[in-house]
Formats: sequence, structure tokens, C-alpha cells
Amino acid sequence: MKAAVLNEFGSVEKFELLEVPTPKPGVDEVLVKVMATSVNPLDFQVRRGDYKNELQLPVITGHDVSGVIVEVGTGVKNFKVGDEVYYTPEIFNGNGSYAEYHVAKESIIGIKPKNVSHLEAATFPLAAGTAWEMLYTRAQLKINQTILIHGGAGGVGIPTIQIAKAMGATVYTTAKSVHHDFLKSLGADYTIDYEKENYIDAILELTNNKGVDVVIDTIGGSTLSDSGKVLSQMGQVVTLVDIEQPQNLIHAWGKNATYHFVFTRQNRNKLDELTKLVESGKLKAVVNKVFPLSEISKAHSLLEYRTGGENFYGKIGIEVEKEL
Repeated sequence: MKAAVLNEFGSVEKFELLEVPTPKPGVDEVLVKVMATSVNPLDFQVRRGDYKNELQLPVITGHDVSGVIVEVGTGVKNFKVGDEVYYTPEIFNGNGSYAEYHVAKESIIGIKPKNVSHLEAATFPLAAGTAWEMLYTRAQLKINQTILIHGGAGGVGIPTIQIAKAMGATVYTTAKSVHHDFLKSLGADYTIDYEKENYIDAILELTNNKGVDVVIDTIGGSTLSDSGKVLSQMGQVVTLVDIEQPQNLIHAWGKNATYHFVFTRQNRNKLDELTKLVESGKLKAVVNKVFPLSEISKAHSLLEYRTGGENFYGKIGIEVEKEL
């Protein structure tokens, strides 16, 4: 099979499209023909070596799969050859999705939503799966609660807005003004231009100084420490960003706040819930650009260095096999 292989960490040029052996499924595993994958910030972080102590070279990376089961191992009970599935490969445990075939445990895969293409489905597992874990598993967001989503136009921000709205929340989000109309079409109730407005002042004004019940941090930096300033009493902050520097959380202490730190986990239940949302039309894929697997370096460059301009938003899809 063909795969984009990393023999060393570093720049986007480090990918090599090589012919490698097709893996075989073991006990409780399935072999999936990968139809599509996508690119996430985690992907370029892994490629450049941010997690080099967690991986052994050479390695095939990539963290989204949508495809078709072509072989099942012994012990597999819930899936069969021909099933269309989607999932996030086990992060830091084996090879990833930048290949024509991938082996996965049946416990981490789910049936692909029937109303979307493989290319669209491949944008959901990591990004929307992370959003679901932040909103449902950690914050346990409730109907009529208020939520501020930092970075609404990002790969995780887009599904987070949609899922939060589907859960019945009032949604505030920060984004460049060029993206506001689009984010409102996804369900955002209030959009804040972080380039021209102080989001803290804006949230306090919009909520009559009460603040919001939940803050979702997809940005990092000072966002984590400043989020306490916009929390209501007993509020929650959920972040998926690594802490690179000490944080002063004094404002959150005064709000009796709860903090959640999320590095997404793989399981079928989460995917089944996402499938319900997709098939009901409450969660939609936003694919901005598509590349073939042979151009994975260009895809990484586009996301990592923001070469698409200020109008760029949504996910970058990788078409491994063309759909008929």
C-alpha cells in the first residue's frame, strides 16, 4: 500500500510517499481501506517533533479515518466486511491514517453517517469528537446555559458551536469579523471580533456582568488565565491546549470555577452520538480545501502557516481514494 511516511521529524518536506506492507488485523481488529482523512493541528505538531518522545520512527501519522472494512480479525463481533466506518486512530499507539489501509480495534470505530461522503465524515472524528468530549463528558453542558467558544472558525470551534447549539445553549464565540455571518449560520448567537473588541468587556456587557457558564479554550496563551474574568459563579473552563507557561487563575478562584484539561480519547459511544447529530442535520462538515494523499505536505503547510488568507476556515480534507 502507499503511505505518507515520516523517517524524521521536521518540516513539511519530511513526508515521503512510499510503498509499505499492508497491515493485517489481529484479534478484535479490522482492516479498513482508507477513503479519506483530514489535517488537524495535532498532525503538524506531531510531524514537527512536538511529541517525538511518544513515537518511534519511521511512522505513519494522521488522526482521522473514514473508510470501508475489507477484513475482520478473530473476535470481532460488531462489524463486518463492507461496513463504512469512521474513527480516530489510537494516538501515539501504532500508525495513523495517512495511508491506503489502516488497522483499528473495533472498540474505537463507529458506523459512518449515511448522509455524508467519506471526505466529509473524515473531518469529524478528532475535531468533533474533541468537541463532544469537552461539552458532554466534561462540562456536561445543559439546556439554556451560556457558553463562550474561543476560536469559533477553527477546526474544533466549528463543531463545538454546532454541538453546543444542539444541546440548547446560548452560544458566544470569538472570531475575525469576516467569519461572523458564517458562524451565525452554524448557530452562534453572538459573535465577537477579537481583533477590534475586548472579549472580556463584550461578554460582561452582553450578559449584564453575570458572565458565562462555560468557556471553551481552543487558543491557549493568556486565554486560560483570562477566562476566569468572564465566568459566572460555579462556571467551568475546558481547554484542549497544552500549558506552556505558568497560569494565574486568581479570577477563576473567586468564581469557584472548575477547570478541565482535555486530550481526546477514542471510543465508539462518542462516534455513535456524533452520527446521530450528523444524520439529523445538526452537525455539518465544513471542508474548505481538498488534497490527494500525494500532496500531504501542501495540506500541512496550508494549515500550519495559514497560507489560505484570512478568509480560510474549516477543515482540510485528504482524499486517499476517490469515491464513485
